[in-house]
Amino acid sequence: MKQPRAWQRMLSGRRLDLLDPTPMDVEIEDIAHGLAFVARWNGQTAGEYPYSVAEHSLLVEDIHARMNPAAPPRWRLAALLHDAPEYVIGDMISPVKAAIGPGYGALDERLAAAVHLRFGLPSVLPVAVKKAIKRADRLSAWLEATQIAGFAAAEADRFFGRPDPALAAAFRIRLRPPVEVKADFLARHAALLAQV
Repeated sequence: MKQPRAWQRMLSGRRLDLLDPTPMDVEIEDIAHGLAFVARWNGQTAGEYPYSVAEHSLLVEDIHARMNPAAPPRWRLAALLHDAPEYVIGDMISPVKAAIGPGYGALDERLAAAVHLRFGLPSVLPVAVKKAIKRADRLSAWLEATQIAGFAAAEADRFFGRPDPALAAAFRIRLRPPVEVKADFLARHAALLAQV
Protein backbone atom coordinates (compact mmCIF):
# COMPACT_ATOMS: atom_id res chain seq x y z
CA MET A 1 0.00 0.00 0.00
CA LYS A 2 1.31 3.43 -0.96
CA GLN A 3 2.38 5.61 1.98
CA PRO A 4 0.26 8.80 2.19
CA ARG A 5 2.07 12.08 1.60
CA ALA A 6 3.03 13.70 4.91
CA TRP A 7 4.80 16.83 3.65
CA GLN A 8 3.73 20.19 2.32
CA ARG A 9 5.39 22.33 -0.31
CA MET A 10 5.77 25.89 0.93
CA LEU A 11 5.74 29.04 -1.19
CA SER A 12 9.44 29.44 -0.42
CA GLY A 13 10.02 26.13 -2.22
CA ARG A 14 10.79 24.30 1.02
CA ARG A 15 9.24 20.88 1.55
CA LEU A 16 8.21 20.53 5.18
CA ASP A 17 7.86 16.96 6.44
CA LEU A 18 5.12 17.03 9.08
CA LEU A 19 6.23 13.76 10.65
CA ASP A 20 9.90 14.74 10.88
CA PRO A 21 10.22 18.54 10.50
CA THR A 22 13.70 20.02 10.48
CA PRO A 23 14.72 23.61 11.25
CA MET A 24 16.30 23.84 7.79
CA ASP A 25 12.84 23.59 6.21
CA VAL A 26 11.35 26.42 8.26
CA GLU A 27 11.23 29.92 6.73
CA ILE A 28 9.73 32.94 8.47
CA GLU A 29 8.12 34.12 5.23
CA ASP A 30 6.18 30.84 5.01
CA ILE A 31 5.12 31.15 8.65
CA ALA A 32 4.00 34.78 8.27
CA HIS A 33 2.13 34.07 5.05
CA GLY A 34 0.38 31.00 6.41
CA LEU A 35 -0.60 32.58 9.73
CA ALA A 36 -1.88 35.73 8.01
CA PHE A 37 -4.33 33.60 6.02
CA VAL A 38 -5.44 31.24 8.81
CA ALA A 39 -8.59 32.46 10.57
CA ARG A 40 -9.04 32.04 14.31
CA TRP A 41 -12.40 30.97 15.75
CA ASN A 42 -13.03 28.97 12.55
CA GLY A 43 -13.75 32.31 10.89
CA GLN A 44 -16.74 32.96 13.19
CA THR A 45 -15.81 36.56 13.93
CA ALA A 46 -17.45 39.88 13.15
CA GLY A 47 -15.80 42.26 10.72
CA GLU A 48 -14.88 42.61 7.09
CA TYR A 49 -11.69 40.55 7.42
CA PRO A 50 -11.08 37.27 9.22
CA TYR A 51 -9.13 37.57 12.44
CA SER A 52 -5.89 35.79 11.62
CA VAL A 53 -3.50 33.75 13.71
CA ALA A 54 -0.78 36.24 12.71
CA GLU A 55 -2.79 39.14 14.19
CA HIS A 56 -3.44 37.04 17.30
CA SER A 57 0.29 36.28 17.59
CA LEU A 58 1.17 39.97 17.41
CA LEU A 59 -1.38 40.67 20.14
CA VAL A 60 -0.09 37.86 22.37
CA GLU A 61 3.46 39.15 22.04
CA ASP A 62 2.31 42.67 22.97
CA ILE A 63 0.29 41.41 25.96
CA HIS A 64 3.20 39.20 27.07
CA ALA A 65 5.56 42.20 26.95
CA ARG A 66 3.21 44.30 29.09
CA MET A 67 2.64 41.50 31.59
CA ASN A 68 6.37 40.63 31.74
CA PRO A 69 8.30 43.88 31.11
CA ALA A 70 11.60 42.33 32.23
CA ALA A 71 11.31 39.37 29.84
CA PRO A 72 14.29 39.15 27.50
CA PRO A 73 13.71 39.50 23.74
CA ARG A 74 14.08 35.73 23.19
CA TRP A 75 10.97 35.04 25.24
CA ARG A 76 9.09 37.80 23.45
CA LEU A 77 10.12 36.07 20.21
CA ALA A 78 8.79 32.81 21.65
CA ALA A 79 5.49 34.58 22.40
CA LEU A 80 5.28 35.83 18.81
CA LEU A 81 5.91 32.30 17.53
CA HIS A 82 3.68 30.51 20.07
CA ASP A 83 1.20 29.40 17.37
CA ALA A 84 3.71 29.08 14.52
CA PRO A 85 2.88 25.39 13.82
CA GLU A 86 -0.55 26.56 12.71
CA TYR A 87 0.99 27.88 9.49
CA VAL A 88 0.92 24.24 8.41
CA ILE A 89 -1.77 22.54 10.50
CA GLY A 90 -4.27 25.40 10.76
CA ASP A 91 -5.97 26.74 13.85
CA MET A 92 -8.19 24.13 15.38
CA ILE A 93 -10.59 25.17 18.09
CA SER A 94 -10.12 23.47 21.45
CA PRO A 95 -13.10 21.11 21.08
CA VAL A 96 -11.63 19.72 17.83
CA LYS A 97 -8.19 19.29 19.44
CA ALA A 98 -9.82 17.34 22.26
CA ALA A 99 -11.67 15.13 19.78
CA ILE A 100 -8.48 14.37 17.83
CA GLY A 101 -6.62 13.43 20.98
CA PRO A 102 -2.90 13.28 21.80
CA GLY A 103 -1.80 12.94 18.17
CA TYR A 104 -2.53 16.61 17.55
CA GLY A 105 -0.39 17.68 20.49
CA ALA A 106 2.54 15.52 19.36
CA LEU A 107 2.39 16.99 15.85
CA ASP A 108 2.22 20.52 17.26
CA GLU A 109 5.23 19.84 19.54
CA ARG A 110 7.37 18.49 16.67
CA LEU A 111 6.63 21.52 14.50
CA ALA A 112 7.16 23.95 17.40
CA ALA A 113 10.55 22.38 18.18
CA ALA A 114 11.69 22.83 14.56
CA VAL A 115 10.50 26.45 14.54
CA HIS A 116 12.19 27.20 17.87
CA LEU A 117 15.51 25.71 16.80
CA ARG A 118 15.38 27.58 13.49
CA PHE A 119 15.26 30.90 15.33
CA GLY A 120 17.68 30.19 18.17
CA LEU A 121 15.19 29.22 20.87
CA PRO A 122 15.31 26.01 22.89
CA SER A 123 13.26 23.23 21.29
CA VAL A 124 11.18 23.04 24.48
CA LEU A 125 10.56 26.30 26.32
CA PRO A 126 11.13 26.55 30.08
CA VAL A 127 7.92 25.88 32.02
CA ALA A 128 7.81 29.40 33.50
CA VAL A 129 8.13 30.97 30.04
CA LYS A 130 5.46 28.70 28.61
CA LYS A 131 3.11 29.62 31.48
CA ALA A 132 3.74 33.35 30.98
CA ILE A 133 2.94 33.05 27.27
CA LYS A 134 -0.18 31.01 28.08
CA ARG A 135 -1.41 33.78 30.41
CA ALA A 136 -1.02 36.30 27.58
CA ASP A 137 -2.71 33.86 25.18
CA ARG A 138 -5.70 33.48 27.52
CA LEU A 139 -6.13 37.26 27.80
CA SER A 140 -5.95 37.48 24.02
CA ALA A 141 -8.64 34.78 23.74
CA TRP A 142 -10.84 36.71 26.21
CA LEU A 143 -10.41 39.94 24.23
CA GLU A 144 -11.15 38.18 20.94
CA ALA A 145 -14.15 36.36 22.41
CA THR A 146 -15.74 39.55 23.76
CA GLN A 147 -14.77 41.98 21.01
CA ILE A 148 -15.28 39.96 17.81
CA ALA A 149 -16.53 36.42 18.52
CA GLY A 150 -19.90 37.21 20.13
CA PHE A 151 -19.21 36.10 23.72
CA ALA A 152 -20.68 37.98 26.67
CA ALA A 153 -18.04 38.94 29.24
CA ALA A 154 -19.45 36.47 31.82
CA GLU A 155 -19.23 33.62 29.32
CA ALA A 156 -15.68 34.55 28.34
CA ASP A 157 -14.76 34.72 32.04
CA ARG A 158 -15.88 31.08 32.45
CA PHE A 159 -13.82 29.83 29.53
CA PHE A 160 -10.74 32.05 29.63
CA GLY A 161 -10.62 33.51 33.14
CA ARG A 162 -11.53 37.00 34.28
CA PRO A 163 -8.83 39.45 33.17
CA ASP A 164 -7.43 42.43 34.99
CA PRO A 165 -9.86 45.16 33.81
CA ALA A 166 -7.14 47.81 33.40
CA LEU A 167 -4.98 45.48 31.30
CA ALA A 168 -7.92 44.29 29.20
CA ALA A 169 -8.98 47.89 28.54
CA ALA A 170 -5.56 48.62 26.99
CA PHE A 171 -6.20 46.42 23.94
CA ARG A 172 -8.55 46.68 20.96
CA ILE A 173 -8.82 43.95 18.35
CA ARG A 174 -7.93 45.12 14.86
CA LEU A 175 -9.12 43.46 11.67
CA ARG A 176 -6.86 44.14 8.71
CA PRO A 177 -6.10 42.71 5.29
CA PRO A 178 -3.83 39.63 5.45
CA VAL A 179 -1.06 41.36 3.49
CA GLU A 180 -0.81 44.10 6.15
CA VAL A 181 -0.79 41.61 9.00
CA LYS A 182 1.87 39.51 7.25
CA ALA A 183 4.10 42.57 6.81
CA ASP A 184 3.73 43.55 10.48
CA PHE A 185 4.42 39.99 11.63
CA LEU A 186 7.61 39.85 9.53
CA ALA A 187 8.73 43.27 10.79
CA ARG A 188 8.12 42.32 14.43
CA HIS A 189 9.94 39.01 13.97
CA ALA A 190 12.94 40.81 12.41
CA ALA A 191 13.05 43.37 15.23
CA LEU A 192 12.94 40.72 17.96
CA LEU A 193 15.43 38.46 16.20
CA ALA A 194 17.86 41.38 15.92
CA GLN A 195 17.59 41.90 19.70
CA VAL A 196 18.13 38.22 20.42
